[in-house]
Amino acid sequence: MIEPMSIEGYDLLVEEFKYLLEEEKSKVAQEKLVAAAQGDRSENADYHAAKEKLRFIDKRLFYLNKMIQNSKIIDPSLHSHSKVSFGSTVHITNIDTDEEEVYTLCGVLESEPEHGLISVHSPLAKAMIGKEMNDEFKLKLPNGSKEYEIQKIEYKNIFSLKQNIRTRKEFAFH
Repeated sequence: MIEPMSIEGYDLLVEEFKYLLEEEKSKVAQEKLVAAAQGDRSENADYHAAKEKLRFIDKRLFYLNKMIQNSKIIDPSLHSHSKVSFGSTVHITNIDTDEEEVYTLCGVLESEPEHGLISVHSPLAKAMIGKEMNDEFKLKLPNGSKEYEIQKIEYKNIFSLKQNIRTRKEFAFH
């Protein structure tokens, strides 16, 4: 599946991949060797912990590699946002309650639903893509449906809206 993402999201993905591959994996492999040299591996907690960390690192590397291979970098600042698309910040009104909600469509690894950043693969994003201002749409939910109207479509940089940008410290396995 194609994974759209911003250039910042792609750069962060590659940075994490390189860090895990070039630094963290070799550090943990060294920990495993040191622990293995202590003798009996069957009851060696340090050895088993390092082995487990390596397994987690390999799983994460596999996942990140797949995301990098499937990524499609999109610069939403180049789009007009006259219609909802990747990178659009969309102001919608719930027709039943008259409440306004604001969402920005982004890549799956960039999403922070609690801060209004939703994946383009989410049902709400899929329902909005291609719509224009004043368009109405329905969102089917397990217990019924909700109707919305699009009030405004604009562009805001995805990473300026993010609250949780991962750093090298968070890439490591503890």
